[in-house]
Amino acid sequence: MDQLGKRSAAAARLDAILRHLRPARGAALAPIAIPTSAQLSAVTQPRRFRYTLDNDVLTTEQRQFYEENGYLIIKKLVSDEDIERFRKEFVRICNKEVNPLGAMIMKDEMLRSQSVLPEKVVNKVQDFQEDEELFRYCTLPQVLKYVECFTGPNIMAMHTMLINKLPDSDKQTFRHPMHQDLHYFPFRPADRIVCSWTAMERTDRNNGCLAVLPGTHKESLKPHGYPEWEGIVNKLFHGILDYDENSPRVHVVMEKGDTVFFHPLLIHGSGVNKTSGFRKSISCHFASSECYYIDVKNTVQEDLEKETVEIARRKFNASSLDLKGRNSWNCSK
Repeated sequence: MDQLGKRSAAAARLDAILRHLRPARGAALAPIAIPTSAQLSAVTQPRRFRYTLDNDVLTTEQRQFYEENGYLIIKKLVSDEDIERFRKEFVRICNKEVNPLGAMIMKDEMLRSQSVLPEKVVNKVQDFQEDEELFRYCTLPQVLKYVECFTGPNIMAMHTMLINKLPDSDKQTFRHPMHQDLHYFPFRPADRIVCSWTAMERTDRNNGCLAVLPGTHKESLKPHGYPEWEGIVNKLFHGILDYDENSPRVHVVMEKGDTVFFHPLLIHGSGVNKTSGFRKSISCHFASSECYYIDVKNTVQEDLEKETVEIARRKFNASSLDLKGRNSWNCSK
């Protein structure tokens, strides 16, 4: 019966195609084009996209690449003028000329006690949503145009960072272990979250470009913790536990203004900066406004919640915190 049913269904699809090809009543007869096996396959097996939404921005090839690999590079998406404005604002923040409300100015643990210029100490400005100049990045139309392909039209900015990868010491404290960004996010579904990461200068293996494991966005969220590296590891620089350092990876070389969009489950990290200059990037994680918060109790994210609460209590001198308050900003088009 099953085989008969399959034959009947295939015959019905073929009949539908043939009816479509027959001329209207009274029209001149024309040879009937018998569909090829490829045409029948297209009818019986329509292409399904999971990680991208139907849109008129991405080409089919771009969608297929993201679906298969979990990341996509768009060349020269952000202008040199915008990048220079972001760089100047970062320097002003380092020099304490401006003090954005709620922003975390993160300093490298190895350099805190040394007498060096602020820009040579600050390795990250996180949660810059109240800084009007830096937050412009999250509202750039050319960025949101691509973000919508992954999140849909109702977009929320969930997490913002300007990273200043410093010239490294022999201790290699500025590298970021391989990790999944979803580790830091207590909301779902993961497929409606995307990171937009823009290089503020050329990034390659010399100054610690991103390294990714293509296709790992199809895997589950893995347990994370601090890597067992020699020396000091910067706060919240978690990595996948028991990570195999021999796993094949792709080093994402980018030019100034290039932007990579990637899935929050994609395993990625960055190496050390072997140059004498800084390697800056600006990024934002966007999510659909239809995403929802989850309870991380008894999950692989529970320890991170405890650490985050403790850091926030010290920073804001608060006795209790509600981490489920919607700390996000609407970027809907």
